Amino acid sequence: MYIDVLTQVNFYDDKLFTYSVPSNFINSIKIGSRVIIPFGNKKIEGFVMSFCDKKEGFIIKDIIDVLDDDSLLTDEMISLGKYMSETYVESLINCYKAMLPSALKFNNNKTSIKKEKYIVINNLDEVEKVSEKNIIKLLKKEGKVKKSKISNKKALKILIDKNIVKEIEEEKYRLNVEYKKTNKLKLTDNQKKAFDEINNSDEKIYLLRGITGSGKTEIYMDLIEEVLNSGKTAIMLVPEISITTQLIDRFRGRFNSKIAILHSSLSNGERYDEYRRIIRGEAHIVIGARSAIFAPLSNIGIIVIDEEHESTYKQENTPRYTTLDIALERIKYNNAKLLLGSATPSLESYARAKTNKYKLVELLERINKKELPKVEIIDMKEEMKKGNDILSDSARLKIEDRLIKKEQIMILYNRRGYSNYLICNECGEVLKCPNCDISLTYHKVDNSMKCHYCRYKINKPNICPNCKSKHIVLRGSGTEKIEEYLNLKYRDLRIVRMDRDTTSRKGSHEKIIQDFNDGKYDILLGTQMIAKGLDFDNVTLVLILNGDNSLNIPDYRSSEKTFQLLTQASGRAGRKDKEGEIVIQTYNPNHYSILCAKEHDYISFYNMEMNIRKKLNYPPFCFLVAIRVISNDYKLGESIIDKINAYLNNNLDNKYTILGPSISIKIDNKYKFQCIIKYKDKNKIYEVLKNIVDHYKNSKIKLEIDFNPLKL
Repeated sequence: MYIDVLTQVNFYDDKLFTYSVPSNFINSIKIGSRVIIPFGNKKIEGFVMSFCDKKEGFIIKDIIDVLDDDSLLTDEMISLGKYMSETYVESLINCYKAMLPSALKFNNNKTSIKKEKYIVINNLDEVEKVSEKNIIKLLKKEGKVKKSKISNKKALKILIDKNIVKEIEEEKYRLNVEYKKTNKLKLTDNQKKAFDEINNSDEKIYLLRGITGSGKTEIYMDLIEEVLNSGKTAIMLVPEISITTQLIDRFRGRFNSKIAILHSSLSNGERYDEYRRIIRGEAHIVIGARSAIFAPLSNIGIIVIDEEHESTYKQENTPRYTTLDIALERIKYNNAKLLLGSATPSLESYARAKTNKYKLVELLERINKKELPKVEIIDMKEEMKKGNDILSDSARLKIEDRLIKKEQIMILYNRRGYSNYLICNECGEVLKCPNCDISLTYHKVDNSMKCHYCRYKINKPNICPNCKSKHIVLRGSGTEKIEEYLNLKYRDLRIVRMDRDTTSRKGSHEKIIQDFNDGKYDILLGTQMIAKGLDFDNVTLVLILNGDNSLNIPDYRSSEKTFQLLTQASGRAGRKDKEGEIVIQTYNPNHYSILCAKEHDYISFYNMEMNIRKKLNYPPFCFLVAIRVISNDYKLGESIIDKINAYLNNNLDNKYTILGPSISIKIDNKYKFQCIIKYKDKNKIYEVLKNIVDHYKNSKIKLEIDFNPLKL
């Protein structure tokens, strides 16, 4: 038997190599599984892509080992990888590797399968001793018992030696799947209308615009239940790991063990187990973040992308895929439905809905029929004159009121650490990362200065490294400083902080959310990870500090991101019986994105922003692609990006707009240069991009092609 194997070898991207299969592997070899093959004097991994005939005139070597019991790449995944390779101008092998959990990346090792030892009855011969009878009685009652739970090891050994009982091994999944059974909730009239519009329609793509607290999740679950009842499967995507905690509890309570979880906070072993459960057909619903779109489910009936506007649905590493693109391919292959849900849809999605490319379904009332929370905008320029640099007078009064009433508060501040930078008052030197053109952030918890890009870390200096002056001061604020300020301001305050620093340990997201939900804390302070998807009954005040922070980002999406973040964060208050209130502190109180967020007015924001995008010719009125050159050598990178820019100008006509070349700041000792192309016709652009990729495939620089880039 002969097979064609796809592997990753320099100069041979996407080339298939033929190997023979020894007789001892013939029964275990499958299309889409991984094998270890000899290549020169190395042993490397590859995917089995097809069976083939012997190639004459070549020396054909035997494979060394088969790594998988099951095919990791289904027929659909193999087809999807080819689509990704063409769409993103990326090597096929990188596309397939992106589909797999980290435990199954190429490493020449078999991932361990955890086993549990059980004792079962082998035959029913009579036993005399009481200790032995007790074991038999237990086995008759339970059927099988973990070996570790039988305390009398001596009696057990006698029974095994007599062949009365025997020891067996079964695979044990590492992920804890405990859950509390919950009842299905009855949909409100508005929810039922939205459910029927989606369930009873023959359309394939839907946009559910539902205001915060309108009950979108319950509609998701009812639609998925319909799909399961018809014998199909479902994928439920969320943008943040932190959101999955409450969502998974709700889904497990409703659908029990039919659920598999896929996200980056799982251990390698847990992800491996979940992946294999999916392949084996033991899980019918997959819940997870971006990469869960590649779950190897068959016969998919629906894919739900919750908070579809979030930037986390774009992969920033190779291959730079957009989750929506992959979902569209999967529903096409499976003849399934795609449901996009958000209170603040991306402009692109809402524009497609308005032009009938998506079917628009709207939920414009909260479940409890209460009005959306009232929003107060505070001009921090005026507060600064009073000496209020962190909390306004209004914010302090509202916090004190909630603490007296035993109601809970959420505070959003989208910067972690204690202070943003350290500056010398004598020479003006700002302490920067030696690897990046970025100021170091001070973290008081360990008295360190950290780079949030390359993870460089040093102890906080006491003198200026430049002029040796002792007059160095910390400037700016982060969540650590806000936490310290609140603890000093309010006696006996119970506050928990949720940011990347406090959620690095496994299970930390879940613990913080559960403890806050159980009333163990008065205030939940955090970065944008607390702004969406969380649902707490007793939260009546949301305070947004520095609400215009994202407006300062040099990006055409900055206004959209600001509106979305403020609206989503505002939606955390007053979700149940108690009235909610929002305070937004800002230095730009008259900016349209902030004023529209104050009124919860998505339509007005959409119309104003679309008018600006049209004038400037930005998406959704065009497509964007970034061509990036990354190099340790500044002059080399600059030279190559200039050559690419000249090639673009010579090979693209005036229907294409070329921006650049430009250089971004140095990150991790690498310089990044880029050109941006605005275009509407995809055909010519792909030919040009493929020529550029082929030309620089084996050069000293790294070349990136990024469609729909997040950062310009």
